[in-house]
Amino acid sequence: MRILHVLDHSLPLHSGYTFRTRALLLGQRRLGWETVHLTTPRHFKDGPSPEVVDGLAFHRTGPAGGPPILGEVQASARALDRLVAEVRPDIIHAHSPVLTALAAVGVARRHNLPLVYEIRAFWEDAAVGNGTGTEGSLRYRATRMLETWACRRADAVGAICDGLLGDLRQRGIDPAKLFAVPNAVDLDQFGTPLPRDRKLSKQLGLDGADVVGFIGSYYDYEGLDDLIAAMPALVAARPKAQLLLVGGGPMEAALKAQAAASPVGDRIHFVGRVPHSEVDRYYSLVDVLAYPRKHMRLTDLVTPLKPLEAMAQEKLVAASDVGGHRELIEDGVTGTLFRADDPAALAASLAQLFADRESWPARRKVAKDYVARERTWDRSVTAYVPVYERLTASRRGQK
Repeated sequence: MRILHVLDHSLPLHSGYTFRTRALLLGQRRLGWETVHLTTPRHFKDGPSPEVVDGLAFHRTGPAGGPPILGEVQASARALDRLVAEVRPDIIHAHSPVLTALAAVGVARRHNLPLVYEIRAFWEDAAVGNGTGTEGSLRYRATRMLETWACRRADAVGAICDGLLGDLRQRGIDPAKLFAVPNAVDLDQFGTPLPRDRKLSKQLGLDGADVVGFIGSYYDYEGLDDLIAAMPALVAARPKAQLLLVGGGPMEAALKAQAAASPVGDRIHFVGRVPHSEVDRYYSLVDVLAYPRKHMRLTDLVTPLKPLEAMAQEKLVAASDVGGHRELIEDGVTGTLFRADDPAALAASLAQLFADRESWPARRKVAKDYVARERTWDRSVTAYVPVYERLTASRRGQK
């Protein structure tokens, strides 16, 4: 079976999107399927076409002409048309945002191919979360209509979590078309934690500290301002507490200014972005990974990837009680949940975790076992098997 994937962007760019894509494609290949890959004009890094990264060849649409959005969709559709004629796939599989599906709908119909549309987050809600949109605005409502339109025309619609699937059912999308491909972890990469990197610990001034960490992107919805605001109370309860922030993003300057103004600013360490190959070294320094996401539609509907990586790394996880976290984390079992948008509740939860170190080995094991049992990429990828088989069988029946 040959699947043609349509992607917003891909490796060698590094993002949660590209790492999930890589894992899914490699998982499909382990099932014996052939995968072909096309990115839209939104892949902004120059390079050859096709560009081979980690054994995966990515075809590029290239720059789009014409008006914004419409020009991108038209350019992607033309490139997809050419690639379909060249590789003759059995299925077209578009991955959100909705622009990929808009480009793929007409191409799939012209070539009599089944179309799968897989949603990682609703584009309208992602724009609100990233600070580029406003909930309920004209653009928000128009984008939501396009998303619903694309889902109605796709032959199957996947999503990364139950929150998104529930929203789709409320929109009237046929439940028989819906399926889940949950976020997961590569245990070969994250399942064997490194011993504490003593050299790095000393370099960062973390020797002997109670280390709270965050490793990821600095978007407003991640709630890192609440984490910094919680630090004075945490230090009062746990005088050895330190905060390690690894990553970068739109909120970086504001967060650094907030930390500089904090009475415990010397306990807050910004490392910046690090190479993906170096992330394990920073995980090795952290006792508790904190995920203080703010309460909003995006965080209620979408499950993040990072808490699963932390569990695989045998780290304790403390997260706000938004819907996306509740779908991943069982409070007091695989992690600790605290009230969202509440720095005092966050500080109290972290202090309680550090005061209860005797429970850490058992909690780490329970969380690691959960990931190994329920949240590996090979397990997630099996969700495609019945969907693809149904669609290809239906197509054969039409011939």
